[in-house]
Amino acid sequence: MSEPFMLDLETYLKRLGYPSAPPPTLETLRELQLRHTAEFPFETLSTMLHAPVPVDPPAVQDKLLRQGRGGYCFELNQLFLLLLQALGFEARVLTGRVVMGGPEDAQTARTHMLVLVTLEGVRYIADVGFGGMVPTGPLQLDSEAEQATPHEPYRLTLIGGTYTLRALVTGSWRAMYVFDLQVVADIDCAVGSWYVSTHPDSPFLGQLIVARTGHRLRKTLNNGSFAIHRLGEASERVQLRDVDAVLEVLRDEFAIQVPEHPGLRVVIERLIAGE
Repeated sequence: MSEPFMLDLETYLKRLGYPSAPPPTLETLRELQLRHTAEFPFETLSTMLHAPVPVDPPAVQDKLLRQGRGGYCFELNQLFLLLLQALGFEARVLTGRVVMGGPEDAQTARTHMLVLVTLEGVRYIADVGFGGMVPTGPLQLDSEAEQATPHEPYRLTLIGGTYTLRALVTGSWRAMYVFDLQVVADIDCAVGSWYVSTHPDSPFLGQLIVARTGHRLRKTLNNGSFAIHRLGEASERVQLRDVDAVLEVLRDEFAIQVPEHPGLRVVIERLIAGE
């Protein structure tokens, strides 16, 4: 019989800049989400290498807190959920369908995980795992008004029990993902993550996608294309020309400890070449 999982709360909070546990308040939730997206990058190094992506709590904690890595939504939001629960927040898992870049009514798979938080009877969604457009603040669920975050504004709409999250990007409201409030079991997240990490149609499989937030900016890396997006300014983009340049950006801009893998350099070289 396996031992019960124990969250390393002290190490987790230290990574987020807290000397002790903060109270479970809305202000804490806002600050935690902002700090988390800046500290723990979204990254698909494992799926790029066609490596397994275990999403059980011990494996996720080891990857994020011990190995110097980031992850995708089923990893980042799972650990964030455990953190919130350990701090006394009322929180549970939700899953959604990503529609960014496609039609809003597309019946995509449930491949996104987010968190529902209830504070004094008011419901919010919190999400630290949506790549380059991750919301950097919690969003009130039962409001269709525009909601500010430290980065872009977002808004939620509800039609027939389905919520749609939209972000204001270059003057246009763009749909990010749709979700509902159905109860989610651990196996649902395991299946969703398995699809993302193994299915031939997964946008993450064999691809390098990395994102991290900063003060009034976002950094993204898509294969060999590195960009810094500053609020209210034109994006700065550079095409990385070789493997060493990619590894340097992963280390210096995203604070990722790149795993040792025999095929790493070959895969990155192919991605840079557009193969």
